[in-house]
Amino acid sequence: MEARFLSLADVTEVLQITMSQARALVRSGELKAIQIGGKGTWRVENTELEAYITRMYKRTQERIAHGGDPMADLDETAPLAEG
Repeated sequence: MEARFLSLADVTEVLQITMSQARALVRSGELKAIQIGGKGTWRVENTELEAYITRMYKRTQERIAHGGDPMADLDETAPLAEG
């Protein structure tokens, strides 16, 4: 059975981003997460991560449809949600 929740470390692996980028996504509300127990223990439900990824695909498609260059602000060090 697949785990329902992912740690932020798991999220960083899936999205191939840094921990600070993952925290920024949660802090901004772009990636929904819940705090469990003590300080710093955050979990992201699998469905929320998939919804985030779907939103990012849609955002990129909309940018392309409006004549924007989806690669114009590509920065490997920036969070995926920026743009």
